[in-house]
Amino acid sequence: MATGAVYLAAALAEIGGCFAFWAWLRLSKSGWWLVPGCASLVLFAWLLTLVDTSQAGRAYAAYGGIYITAALAWLWLAEGVRPDRWDLLGAALCLAGAGVILLAPHRS
Repeated sequence: MATGAVYLAAALAEIGGCFAFWAWLRLSKSGWWLVPGCASLVLFAWLLTLVDTSQAGRAYAAYGGIYITAALAWLWLAEGVRPDRWDLLGAALCLAGAGVILLAPHRS
């Protein structure tokens, strides 16, 4: 699986899992929301192990930019709040940083 696809799937799994907890605690949804939420967070953790790097820290650091961008997409698509120019600038900076971390010729 390509790194970008793994990161995107991981972001969706993490946001979905975290939203289940948000729904339970902040939106007064049933505790049953935690069952798929926990499963989603387990899926997220497993997906990050599929990233093609030998250092977990780099996989997690590069993922951060993807997560921030996906969270802003969630804000817009699921919560109906359109990200402003500062959100988009911040996401662009994070994606640039993620690209540097992931694609730079690191010494192992």
